[in-house]
Amino acid sequence: MKKILFAAAILIGCLSFKSANAQLHVSVGINIGSQPDWGPVGYDRADYYYMPDIDAYYDVNAHQYVYSSNNVWIHSASLPPRYSNYDAYHGYKVVVNERTPWVHNDVYRTKYSSYRGKHNQSVIRDSHDAKYRNHWKGDNDKRQSHGKDHDKGHDHRN
Repeated sequence: MKKILFAAAILIGCLSFKSANAQLHVSVGINIGSQPDWGPVGYDRADYYYMPDIDAYYDVNAHQYVYSSNNVWIHSASLPPRYSNYDAYHGYKVVVNERTPWVHNDVYRTKYSSYRGKHNQSVIRDSHDAKYRNHWKGDNDKRQSHGKDHDKGHDHRN
């Protein structure tokens, strides 16, 4: 009888550990609060945004842009002067949930080249969804447009 109770206790302990582990994974996988207000709506998790208009990335969790300069990928809190006319609120962003996507930049550039010049994507700033009330607002670069038009568009999932 003692062996059966001991085995049952071990089994329940293992199942509880598995359940707690699964719950931890789910809570870590959501980063709505880290996404900038110019990010596209509809994503509970976004590691990077690929921006086809400038062939660059934005690291959502680090709040940094990743762009190529002289064949070297640069991580920076702001874009270089050559992108001064880029408007993150109206430029199309593709959510990429892959580590170091710039390593495969040729794949992303080819796959999303048709999104260059598209300006019909809804952004977090313009959303009325309650889940975006407390999103990250610290990345409002002065070069980005803060116009009053509220473009609505479709959302593209990778």
